[in-house]
Amino acid sequence: MVIKGVKIETMCGCTIDNGYIRTDGDKIVEVASMENYIANKDEKCFDYSGCTAIPGLIDAHSHLGLFGDGMGVEGDDGNETSDPATPQIRAIDGINALDKGFSEALDYGVTTVVTGPGSANPISGQAAALKTEGCCVDDMVIVPALAMKMALGENPKNTYAGRSQAPITRMATAAIIREELYRAKRYLEDIGRSEDDEDIDAPEYDAKSEALLPVLRGEMPVHIHAHRADDIFTAARIIREFSLKGVIIHATESHLVAERFAKEGIPVVTGPILGTRSKPELAGMSRQAPAVLFKNGIKSAICTDHPEMPQDMLMLSASLAHSFGLERDAALRSVTVWAAEICGLEDRVGTISAGKDADIVIYKNDPISHIEKPEAVFINGIKVR
Repeated sequence: MVIKGVKIETMCGCTIDNGYIRTDGDKIVEVASMENYIANKDEKCFDYSGCTAIPGLIDAHSHLGLFGDGMGVEGDDGNETSDPATPQIRAIDGINALDKGFSEALDYGVTTVVTGPGSANPISGQAAALKTEGCCVDDMVIVPALAMKMALGENPKNTYAGRSQAPITRMATAAIIREELYRAKRYLEDIGRSEDDEDIDAPEYDAKSEALLPVLRGEMPVHIHAHRADDIFTAARIIREFSLKGVIIHATESHLVAERFAKEGIPVVTGPILGTRSKPELAGMSRQAPAVLFKNGIKSAICTDHPEMPQDMLMLSASLAHSFGLERDAALRSVTVWAAEICGLEDRVGTISAGKDADIVIYKNDPISHIEKPEAVFINGIKVR
């Protein structure tokens, strides 16, 4: 197919005022000015003259499909609170692809989400990246185990304090994470010894340690939920101690310590910025946070944390951040290319460029100016809205 006559904000360094996007199957194959356009009678043509095209929006952190919309306890599959450390749990085994949040995401141009368990446990399990169109997770998934979700601060404390079970302090929360990582490290070393010496038996299978091996090898990043400034630095400390690839999720008070936190070199997924200060560790929340992070050279994405904020509010969140000082281009990048890079999805999504998935959103007006439904949404080269 071809989409023509559009202003193309590619998110990879250039804007084409009047251009076209050509696809082949599920990939973009050509992005150019209309001056170079040659019609192909065998392709389907969509003329959106006067509109703006941007890459499909990416929500870098949510729980979409794991907390059933309007379903109560029956649909509550986001936290396995029978154990404070559950790294072996996989989001793809709990996602309800028919949850209406997916349809609402599509309505407002969110084509890719990172969704996973949490944040009741110090180690919550494996988040997945998937497209928002489909009826079966297996057909929608981009990366089935994208990141290991961990959590610090108020959520684990509140979950386990009433049971007189660890963790009831921030110290114990960090200790549980360290204990599981050290156990997995020893498990990995035991595997190595058994492979080097046939007289040494391999360790007995341990599902928790197996799940953490990609984390220790640097193949899977950790996404650590942290709101308060001290929790943010605890997350950074753990990332350093184990030489992990890490992302701080929420980082609500990061703007208060941005100059110091910038030295850590850790990217951030911030938000939701449309919510209320509904619990103590959100007391320092500011809608200026994305702008402050940007000014201090900290790469960040904006998320909804669905269902904390509805999935269809992602672009509105970026618009709000822009109105509170975040540069327009940075606001768009925070829900497209930067979100892709932070989540390790930049080879598939985040820009309108040759070789990327044909996920494209068409707006009649400036996409960052206010909330509106897109004129059209394409996923994998197919018009889905």
